[in-house]
Amino acid sequence: MLVSYSSSSEDESDCFTAQRKRSNNITCQDDDDGARFCKRTKLEAVNSDKGNDQNNEVLHERKHGRLPVPDTVLHMFREEQWVDDSAKHGGRVRSFQHERGNWATYVFLPYTPDEVFLELLDEVRALAGSLDMTLTHTEEFHISLSQTVVLRHHWIQPFVESLKSSLAHIQGFPCLASRLNVYSNSERTRTFLGLEISTGHAQLTQLTKVIDRTMEEFRLSTFYQDPSFHVSLGWCVGDCADQLRSTCLPQLQNLLDNHEEGPFQLRVPCQELRCKTGNKVFSIHLH
Repeated sequence: MLVSYSSSSEDESDCFTAQRKRSNNITCQDDDDGARFCKRTKLEAVNSDKGNDQNNEVLHERKHGRLPVPDTVLHMFREEQWVDDSAKHGGRVRSFQHERGNWATYVFLPYTPDEVFLELLDEVRALAGSLDMTLTHTEEFHISLSQTVVLRHHWIQPFVESLKSSLAHIQGFPCLASRLNVYSNSERTRTFLGLEISTGHAQLTQLTKVIDRTMEEFRLSTFYQDPSFHVSLGWCVGDCADQLRSTCLPQLQNLLDNHEEGPFQLRVPCQELRCKTGNKVFSIHLH
């Protein structure tokens, strides 16, 4: 008896054909199970398409070197706007707007007060107060040798080095002051009472000319044409120059001239210049 066997490939083909028929029959049924199956297969197809689209977008961004930046990173470097509150520093008003990277800079001769000077200063402020003129104590005593200018941060070191080179040949000298005078800033927002330098004025003038050369090198404002060098004792807000001169100055000068130890004379040893830029202070010693 002869028995005919089909090949394995024919069996697999017949089985695959039967499975396709069963699958078509199931997906085309109108019953509830068939409907749910149809919806499920469509949803899977849609999700698959969406996933492919998203993958394509990521691949496109990677191909062009661009990836989405998270919001947390974007907000890390948001620059806060500076609000200047004059009430926090005695009503003083800035000469120029604060800007990140700008450093307020000036050159000066420092003066370290002694006990006699501080006691006399208290007497001067008390007398001015009795004459309806309130003076705020100066925080640091010095003789200004430049205007306050603006330096960018990367200019600071070259600027200081230029000053040191220009002043290398300057010798130190003494300064004396005994006469009171009244001063105002350029904006007329503050009025100062100061002791005007008499002895040493010519040397200070020569010193400012040397400093001006560095200012011109960096295209900054030079010092005043006819400066009155002085040490500020106190200040008040606003333009009070006329009132201070007419009401207070004669009596305050009389206080200094009739000091118990004789006419007061302020001595400032000019051996060291300082350049203050922002919160940094650089010393330049004279020979």
